[in-house]
Amino acid sequence: MRRRDFLQLDVFAHRPGTGNPLAVVLDAQDLDTATMQAFANWTNLSETTFVLPPRDPSASYRVRIFTPRQELPFAGHPSVGTAHAVLEAGLAQARDGRLVQECGAGLLPLQVQGDGPARRISVRAPRGQAIAAHAGHLAALEAALAGRARGALLPALIDNGPQWWVVELADEAQVRTMAPDLAAITLLTGATGAVGLAVFGRSAPGSAHALAVRAFCPADGIPEDPVTGSANAAIAAWLHHNDALGALGREFMASQGREVGRDGQVHIRVDADGDAWVGGSTQTVIRGALDW
Repeated sequence: MRRRDFLQLDVFAHRPGTGNPLAVVLDAQDLDTATMQAFANWTNLSETTFVLPPRDPSASYRVRIFTPRQELPFAGHPSVGTAHAVLEAGLAQARDGRLVQECGAGLLPLQVQGDGPARRISVRAPRGQAIAAHAGHLAALEAALAGRARGALLPALIDNGPQWWVVELADEAQVRTMAPDLAAITLLTGATGAVGLAVFGRSAPGSAHALAVRAFCPADGIPEDPVTGSANAAIAAWLHHNDALGALGREFMASQGREVGRDGQVHIRVDADGDAWVGGSTQTVIRGALDW
């Protein structure tokens, strides 16, 4: 057994302890899928990533992303955090402020702005596509929402690598005060193949953030995810699809994680092609060696 470089990061965090933890194994080319899944289950974090040499010559690196229970083709906070990790380790160099990540969802570009703890990395999420839901799924969704007052946008199941139920609530207060029915959310996501339910509400004018977001993934062993890039990207994609960005504009901030003791800050941009970019700062919390 050999030792491997290992990092634990805090992603979408303006300082350590405010974002979403991520475990990163930097030297994983001889680990098989079962071993990666077992380690991701053991860390008990929402995601663990494994860095590999790229297969595509245009990629800066390759990554595999695991929750405690399954592999994902894409996730936002693991993509942003892994890019931070490979830059810190010198495994890749940004060219004109850009990296290319190879993952299960294909080749995804990343933008790198600044350096050090204030550096912001953004990833272009796979384009979100709405999936048709039948009446039984919508009934399960109503049960999961537990009578929350809703916003104008219709709920949707969005596929942008993982699949997310995306629901606009009436305002930020409806998001902040939601007491999730985790059993009902588990039934909903299990019946529809979704990784979780994401709710959002618009903030009052003058707030430091434009949206408040919460994401629940109990079927994956994550009752509430602290800060979630792919869910924020799915929300942005659905708003754009419905011409509902409105006063948000094409670039705005989302707040997520306060209900679980964090203060995640997600920068969201919808580009001219309609693609959603999610980004933020990452803090390195633990540097070490892995024996597994």
